[in-house]
Amino acid sequence: MPLRVVLVDDDPLVRTGLAMILDSTPDLGVVGQAGDGDEAVPLVNRHAPDVVVMDIRMSRVNGLAATAAVRALPRPPAVLVLTTFDLDEYVFDALASGANGFLLKESSPQEIIDAVRVVARGESMLSPRTTTRLISHFVEQRSSPRRRRAAVSLSTLTEREREIVSAVAQGKSNAAIAGEFYLSEATVKTHITRTFAKLDVANRVQLTIFAYEAGLVTP
Repeated sequence: MPLRVVLVDDDPLVRTGLAMILDSTPDLGVVGQAGDGDEAVPLVNRHAPDVVVMDIRMSRVNGLAATAAVRALPRPPAVLVLTTFDLDEYVFDALASGANGFLLKESSPQEIIDAVRVVARGESMLSPRTTTRLISHFVEQRSSPRRRRAAVSLSTLTEREREIVSAVAQGKSNAAIAGEFYLSEATVKTHITRTFAKLDVANRVQLTIFAYEAGLVTP
């Protein structure tokens, strides 16, 4: 069955363009559209999508508040935040609201399609340029309380878990990590799940941020 996608954006031309891109792919299908964030939860309840593609700036309820509301549902879909605004504050707020991915509207059709597929699998997705800026911001704050807390949290990880966190932060897939350390992919997934719990992070993006804060990897 095609992945079910809901679009929430206050620009009807953007929604039309996104729908054309996603509906042109056999494994994706747009099942609902909304023009403002306050319509997101009713739309999700009605259509039970796998992914919501969410704009940030809308007139009544913005995408950050709508993302938080959608992700708080009992069986929430993944949320891919799509925006023209490449500002750090939006990245931080979107991730804090529970977004699974953050992509700029200037991304190519194939990048948008790939991002929808990635978040639908339960993985995290950031545009490469945004990821670089995000990481650079944290690296610059070496003396911040966040970095000190990260150093303390690092002590809770085993040596193997540190190696795997470092590999995740370098953008390596589970398959690549498994090959590097002669492990099964299932074992790699188990290690990553354990580090999520130990470090109180929700996804690979936040795990990557931790790795840089803790000094496991450097730009």
